[in-house]
Amino acid sequence: MSTTPLPIDLSQVPPPDVLEEIDLGELVRQAWARAVADQPVLAGLAESDPARKWLRTVAIREGLCRARVNDGARACMLASATGADLDNLAALFGVAREVVTPGDPDATPPVEPVMETDERLRRRAQLFPGSISTAGPESAYRFHALGASPLVKDVAVSSPSPGSVTVTILAEIVDPAADTGEAGSELLAAVKAALSQETVRPMGDVLAVQSAAIVDYDIDAKIKVGSGPDAALALDAATAAVTAAALQLHALGRGAPRSALIAALHVPGVLSATLDKPAGDVAATSVQAARASAVKVAIAA
Repeated sequence: MSTTPLPIDLSQVPPPDVLEEIDLGELVRQAWARAVADQPVLAGLAESDPARKWLRTVAIREGLCRARVNDGARACMLASATGADLDNLAALFGVAREVVTPGDPDATPPVEPVMETDERLRRRAQLFPGSISTAGPESAYRFHALGASPLVKDVAVSSPSPGSVTVTILAEIVDPAADTGEAGSELLAAVKAALSQETVRPMGDVLAVQSAAIVDYDIDAKIKVGSGPDAALALDAATAAVTAAALQLHALGRGAPRSALIAALHVPGVLSATLDKPAGDVAATSVQAARASAVKVAIAA
């Protein structure tokens, strides 16, 4: 089994010092204090005085300018950049956002293309440095496997014996009604072709590419909500939240902890939640992914 360090979890990196905590109330107080220090005659002005209102407007404007500096700093960091800002950062590594589904500008109405998500593009950019080596590091195999097709959701790399490399592929779920995450033969062939290039695979490596095994489980939950007309809204929100959480957990080796599913059910309006299924934590090995095959959320009697 490879022991090559994987990229760090960017969500666990402390916020950089360049980001400033902005307190608009404090900015208003500071602006007034400076004005009174410069012109003591202003000290007796009431809150409703136009001069004080003008100072408040100036202070708020300063706060907005500082917030813009924060936004600009975030746009320059891999952990927080999004959209076109992330595209430009990834371009520094020679990594471009992939097209998942081509659009059709000639259709009526025009169909926009479906593009690679920010999260996936960020992960590929983070893996890029390891791809420079052709000595077979785990990060290089993961980078090139993810770049083989936008339908590759997750990759696991292992070396069961010297000179032997097994790459496990988890596919994206495009159609929740039909897809499970199991990689089909066409996707596996595309990945193997990408990894078999002379500039990617070391000459001594015997490469095998396989699909992830899917561990299916059901979600059966009950929630208690407050009285009132918002019960149906809370039910819809809880169902959507736990479905999204299950999709987030659909990754190699991650499994599906009950605690994560219960936490997802606690949306605004939900007082408590119980989970009948799964009865225990759903485990998954490094070549398995847990998938919620059915989601049922009801309001407890």
